[in-house]
Amino acid sequence: MIDRGGKGLLLGGYNEFLEYAQLYYGVTSRMTTQMMMIIAQENLETHIEKELEKEAMKDLISPLQVWITSAASPASCNLIPILMSGEVFGKNTEISLTLFDQQKVENYLKAMVMEIEDMASQILLRISYCTKIEEAFQQAQVIIVLDESTEREVTSLENCLRSKVSLCRLYAYHMEKNAHESVKVIVGGKSFVNLKTILLMQYAPSIADNIIAVAMGVEGQARATIAKKLKTAASCIKDVIIWGNISGTNYVDLRKAKVYGYDSAIWGPPNRPDFSRPVLSLIFDSEWIQKEFVMTLKNLTATGKQFGGILAAHSITTTLKYWYHGSPPGEIVSLGVLSKGEFGIPEGIVFSMPVKFENGTWVVLTDLEDIEISGKIMNNMTSDLFQEKLVALGNNITFQPYKSESQVIKKLENEPSPTSYENMEEQMERSNEIIFEDTGDKDSMFYDLFPDEENEPIFSDESEDKFDAYL
Repeated sequence: MIDRGGKGLLLGGYNEFLEYAQLYYGVTSRMTTQMMMIIAQENLETHIEKELEKEAMKDLISPLQVWITSAASPASCNLIPILMSGEVFGKNTEISLTLFDQQKVENYLKAMVMEIEDMASQILLRISYCTKIEEAFQQAQVIIVLDESTEREVTSLENCLRSKVSLCRLYAYHMEKNAHESVKVIVGGKSFVNLKTILLMQYAPSIADNIIAVAMGVEGQARATIAKKLKTAASCIKDVIIWGNISGTNYVDLRKAKVYGYDSAIWGPPNRPDFSRPVLSLIFDSEWIQKEFVMTLKNLTATGKQFGGILAAHSITTTLKYWYHGSPPGEIVSLGVLSKGEFGIPEGIVFSMPVKFENGTWVVLTDLEDIEISGKIMNNMTSDLFQEKLVALGNNITFQPYKSESQVIKKLENEPSPTSYENMEEQMERSNEIIFEDTGDKDSMFYDLFPDEENEPIFSDESEDKFDAYL
């Protein structure tokens, strides 16, 4: 009985205990009741001291402090089991997980905490929740920023963009104030990922170098689409590059894409599992690449409905795993980072580009050959990114979807012919307003000629459905 109750604990009344000891063990005691009560009290005090010592020991252990925003979202529910598995930070890395969300979902967060405790994960040292913004990100070493709740009615795309500013400013302030100085911030989801990342960088400049945007979700969709065409597994497709706006207009680059272990007329050496073949050499239908492939990806990502919690969770955790342990040698990973002029990308915007992870950080693969991006494609991709930021910060009143020169010409051809010189001037002014946006910045891409994207392959333009994606 003593063993069952724990060392030094007394179960039941004194008389019952003596009776049990005499019948079971044949042992009797001459100890008085008063003395037994004194010993019981001493044992209880000893037990309490030992429990306090255990808690103090836990405090001496420094677990990895992980925070998840919008923790009541479906993506969070899929994310947590992967974090608890030990596959992301390592089997021997204990973590302290904090779920952060609004006050109105506090009861749901409490239920999540209880359910996570029931998982009995060996690496989870403690689990808690937070609903007060002033207490957010205390000593955080990893912050995962998910899409916020969309229950509040948003009347326009412009209001939606501007709402990101106040939220990101608030998050960034408390990240700088409360989080660890080397905190890693990873932004994932399906709505305005690049915009939220650049805003966090702008309002938290001291940690800007450690803020990234996840692009592996879009990359995974492209790999799966190619795999279906080649009748192979998506895991066999590597080195697909995603350029541009992760949740908007982007360019899926297959020039470096490879397929491994492909069942075809050409086989590699049996002792060379790393043997691969270029994807473009196996897809002979160029029309499929330029039209059906592009439309398939656009339909998958235009509304964001196909980018659910499972894909978001997998993309975030895989990116985090690479960040901590490095990406597979020789493999290209797409990541949204702050542009410093690489590949001719304008500086000062968050842009998805090819990188590799090593030594706890990432390196942009500027040494890749034959991946130059034409000015037409570059302007097309950067248009939405500049406009999102300008509208969000109030520099522009309205968001104007990108229009190519050919689209403007078609629009003018469909309009009635001007009947006077004055009408012709007005019509030309309207066309210029469509093509150019005066930002006051002569280095802006809006001063370049816009391309005819109809002649550019493998391009996904989602600007028209951007507001639908948010809703």
